[in-house]
Amino acid sequence: MGKLNDADIVFNQKIALRLKNLREEINLSQAQFAKKHNIDRQIISRWENTNDNRGISIHTIRRFCKLINISLKEFFDDKSFLET
Repeated sequence: MGKLNDADIVFNQKIALRLKNLREEINLSQAQFAKKHNIDRQIISRWENTNDNRGISIHTIRRFCKLINISLKEFFDDKSFLET
């Protein structure tokens, strides 16, 4: 896959921020979330890193959604994804 364009980079940043916001809504730090779900804290940090242009796979987003008991639709039904 080639270099990401600006729109893809912005989309990746929105996903990272959505992950962070949802984690914070359930009042867990990265370390607490990682421990609760048996995930390395550094992975949570990478998921939420807005400077990581690799992005996160849809499979990982789905996994995260299952961990916090929301659907993919709920994840993407956020105003941040409607903004251009």
